[in-house]
Amino acid sequence: MNTATPTTEDLYLVVGYDGSEPAVRALDAAAALLRGRTGSIEVVYVPHMPSVDMLSPDAVAGMNTALDELARDLHAQASAQLLGREERWRFERGQDKLSDIPDVLIGAAERIRDAHPGDNVAIVVGSSSQAMHRMVGSVAVSLARHAPVPLVIVP
Repeated sequence: MNTATPTTEDLYLVVGYDGSEPAVRALDAAAALLRGRTGSIEVVYVPHMPSVDMLSPDAVAGMNTALDELARDLHAQASAQLLGREERWRFERGQDKLSDIPDVLIGAAERIRDAHPGDNVAIVVGSSSQAMHRMVGSVAVSLARHAPVPLVIVP
């Protein structure tokens, strides 16, 4: 019988989360991957703001307020999703509204990797079902090309 020896390293998972069905599947998968292991899940929401060059200061302030509210709602949604299943998680809102989602997720993974040398770090995202992403690319495709840590793409 061939059984794998359990690893002793901690497992840190960075999950891209926007409340969409693919993100929900990714968070479920991360919780399942962490089960029985030490480590934690970093749930990362990256807000999208249109180019601030085209918005008035009042419009930018209004967008910031709306994005703050959305972040609170997503934190509550992730909390409810993990309730009773996983307590070792944090919610992080990507603060740079002009960054690409892959860059923010990679940055979070690199910070965790650097803080926990020798442990396992991976990024977990859901696959996009949008037809447009087949032509112009998706977050998952960009991460597959550039992520410095293992990547799990949840169908």
